[in-house]
Amino acid sequence: MSRTAAALSRAAGRGDGSVIGGWIGLKIDPDLLAHLSAGRAIALVSGTNGKTTTTRLTSAAVGVLGRVATNSFGANMPSGHTSALAKAGSTPYAVLEVDEHYLAQVLEATEPHVVALLNLSRDQLDRAKEVAMMAQLWRAALVRHTDVRVVANADDPLVVWAATPPGDPARGINPPHVTWFSAGQRWHDDSWVCPECGSTIQRSGEQWWCTGCPLRRPEPHWVVEDEGVLDPTGAWHKVSLQLPGKVNLGNAATALAVAAEFGVRPVDAVSRLGIVTSVAGRYAQVDKDGRNIRLLLAKNPASWLEAFDMADDAPTLLSINARDPDGLDTSWLYDVDFAPLRGRQVLITGDRAYDLAVRLDVNDVPFQHVRTFDDALRSVPPGRLEVIANYTAFQDIRAELDRVI
Repeated sequence: MSRTAAALSRAAGRGDGSVIGGWIGLKIDPDLLAHLSAGRAIALVSGTNGKTTTTRLTSAAVGVLGRVATNSFGANMPSGHTSALAKAGSTPYAVLEVDEHYLAQVLEATEPHVVALLNLSRDQLDRAKEVAMMAQLWRAALVRHTDVRVVANADDPLVVWAATPPGDPARGINPPHVTWFSAGQRWHDDSWVCPECGSTIQRSGEQWWCTGCPLRRPEPHWVVEDEGVLDPTGAWHKVSLQLPGKVNLGNAATALAVAAEFGVRPVDAVSRLGIVTSVAGRYAQVDKDGRNIRLLLAKNPASWLEAFDMADDAPTLLSINARDPDGLDTSWLYDVDFAPLRGRQVLITGDRAYDLAVRLDVNDVPFQHVRTFDDALRSVPPGRLEVIANYTAFQDIRAELDRVI
């Protein structure tokens, strides 16, 4: 029944079918996700940003060992997990992207071998929990699953606190079940206050520490260095990705760390990371009308800063919607510094283009409003066009490209 529903959804153009089949299956059997998880070694990947890409890279790395089930289209709630596992059939491994709100529920159902915690920052302010509350939920969930291995971001104070056992007097010392990775953290605006005691977080270079309690940055086991990753033995592995930006080197480091928890050697996994190109359309490059179009998804302030780092100094189209999957509140635009776009041709479109126009004007970034993607193409010279869009705006542009990616 669930597979039939998924096929009908795809045929009707209402989606890729990666959710509805699992939704129906869970209605029939609420324990279906647990049943499908049994007998698999599972990794869960959660965080505000980077989940889909890290999941894809981790699946490639764990694939050294055998077939891997994964929700590669980003359907990251229990219905999506159920569909992905059912569709994959019997596999020894699974790597699942998990919406941060659902991590506790999915931990309970899947009993994973390892959980990767990427980052926490503000997102969809009209309906999402405040980030410190999310860290508390993660922490409470992990306390109930002390046998689960954790791969966590040493650069994010909220993640470190969530991954550290409550009442542990040895703050900053690596708990035995946690492996730390470091990929740098540009966005600090959600982690200036200690989640443990409320004191100020201080920073100096890569280091951070609480001024009122022992919480501080732990020593990472996996570190992004130059164009590669240092593993816990001190060996450096060159990482050649087809994905842009330093942030994706960080995602690669996380993938190698998670794969290592399954016994995969970095030297065996690192070459597999280079086969990952487009991730659910993200980073895809399409040639049309003499323009090379690259699509970058950005959904909140932290991910917009990362997108600016990835984008070339070329004409850039920004598209903003505020539909239900995006979050209805666009006030977060004022948390983004658009100054890096000065000096290039900037075009704007989308349902909430006028909100974006006001924000760019405040930031002294000249822009041109276009009503359609085709108008944008006609407005830029041949060559590279960078496109940065949030969820539904991204999907709108993919549809205008006739689903060629």
